[in-house]
Amino acid sequence: MVAAIAYPHIVKAAGEPARLESHPRTRVAQIVMDYVGHGWSPDEIHRQHRHLTLAEIHSALAYYFDHAAEMDGEMDEEWLESERLARSTPQSAVLERLRALKRRHACPALP
Repeated sequence: MVAAIAYPHIVKAAGEPARLESHPRTRVAQIVMDYVGHGWSPDEIHRQHRHLTLAEIHSALAYYFDHAAEMDGEMDEEWLESERLARSTPQSAVLERLRALKRRHACPALP
């Protein structure tokens, strides 16, 4: 019989993403994205997110390395969903005006 591995500070309910026990709104994937996406060390993640302890960060990274395929799939799905939402959401009028101003200042009309 193989004993289940326990990850201090991490809770994982069936069908839900892994989260920090003391900060239920913080998903393990968020910490992993800082580590993988930004290339931040655990110390840098702690500097950027003071509410997280180094123990929580290390536990989240340990969980990720033991469940990398599952977590990578979860993060890929999130990325695809955010891309889909970005394409289906109309741009705000303010954003369009700011982009037009930027284009106008980047390439001023010739006299």
